[in-house]
Amino acid sequence: MEAINIPCDSYKLGFIGAGKLAESIAKGVVKSGVLPPSSIRTAHSGLSRKSAFQSFGVKVLDHNHQVIEDSDVVVFSVKPQIVKDVVLQLRPLLSEKQLLVSVGAGVKLKDLQEWAGHGRFIRVMPNTPAAVGQAASVMCLGGSAREEDGERIAKLFGAIGKVWRADEKYFDAITGLSGSGPAYIYLTIEALADGGVAAGLPRELAFGLATQTVFGAAAMVTNSGKHPGQLKDDVASPGGTTIAGIHELEKGGYRGTLMNAVVAATQRGRELSKS
Repeated sequence: MEAINIPCDSYKLGFIGAGKLAESIAKGVVKSGVLPPSSIRTAHSGLSRKSAFQSFGVKVLDHNHQVIEDSDVVVFSVKPQIVKDVVLQLRPLLSEKQLLVSVGAGVKLKDLQEWAGHGRFIRVMPNTPAAVGQAASVMCLGGSAREEDGERIAKLFGAIGKVWRADEKYFDAITGLSGSGPAYIYLTIEALADGGVAAGLPRELAFGLATQTVFGAAAMVTNSGKHPGQLKDDVASPGGTTIAGIHELEKGGYRGTLMNAVVAATQRGRELSKS
């Protein structure tokens, strides 16, 4: 069946899976004005999940098949280990009239397309800062997905952060960097705060300073256009406090350890995607 065009600004968006990520995406879409809440639907039987979506105007149905029947774009936002069963269960209702999207980590497009029975599928890898509208998301188009499909999904996920497009062969490394990366930064913030406490600062002050310092440094990299190495050199004056601290980080293998963490997470991602 030939794919049909989906209206740019009046399509219906459905979520299969009503978890926190789906909620974050839906909230971002509504807040940014990409779609009104009346154009979004999901299904769940639990009162707390129902209330979470209904609180900002999203329609909550009783069954997943109702979501499929009432949606132009369908986002599968379920745990990776059950994506196959969910897609296969709904396959009789799926057609290339609908654009399908998966956010399941490690679930490859070739499998998604096989389970769905067609290739109008887009795979997206967001990360947990989606919850605060600061996701780093990467997308890859399936065999029958059109350029306008990609543009639509980029706009959708742009409502919760920044979006890049990349070949699927990079997705394991993307998991190792941006997927697992927030945890590395949380650890860094915790360590900076602990260092402040060790140096005599009150815990609350140390935590606040550490958090804002990481946030501000990221903003400097994003907004200044300078390479991180140049920004580091700008603040590390000869014989000063910053270069003394950097010296200790280098002695501890700070950069190499972070690089190794990304590589290890990437390798683990490859292992899991094969299992």
